[in-house]
Order: sequence, then C-alpha cells, then structure tokens
Amino acid sequence: MIPISKPNISKKEIKAVLDVCKSGMLVQGTKVQELEKKIAKLCGTKYAVAFSNGTAALHTALYATGVGPGDEVITTPFTFVATANAILMQGAVPVFVDIA
Repeated sequence: MIPISKPNISKKEIKAVLDVCKSGMLVQGTKVQELEKKIAKLCGTKYAVAFSNGTAALHTALYATGVGPGDEVITTPFTFVATANAILMQGAVPVFVDIA
C-alpha cells in the first residue's frame, strides 16, 4: 500500500473514542447528538445529521439533491470506490475528471 497521509490522533481523541465504545452507544448516543448540534451551529443551520460512514452520507446527499437515473455526476478517480458506488446506487453515471 502506498501511504498517502499519516493520521495524527491525540490522546484526547483516543480517550473520547474509547469512552463512546465503552458506553455501548455507538450510534444515536449523546456524543452523536452533541456532534450534530455543533456542526449545525458551525454551518449556521438548524439541523445537521451524522452518518455512520461516508457511503451512506454520499448516497443520502445524492438522493436529497434529486440525482437519479441517467444523470451524470462529476467526480474524481482519485477516491474510494464508495464515491462511484453511491452514484451508481442512484442509477446515475459517474464521470471521472482528473484532479491534477
């Protein structure tokens, strides 16, 4: 594997993740609600929704914006397969455009 970036995870972040894991509430817990409120405030919106993964978030974004069968969606080929899969799940066509 070619390393693209090295994660920089602090002890505080590791503790926060461990606390959530130990709580037994990996989804829909108080930490998720806190995150959604903070993101909504940061974005100046009334609501924000956290997703369990990027695929679900991309699929929902495409659905919410009305992307459907036959639509073309421009994306980068330098990405995880979930990007194209979310587009295909909507019946749309991924159009790969180089970013370099």
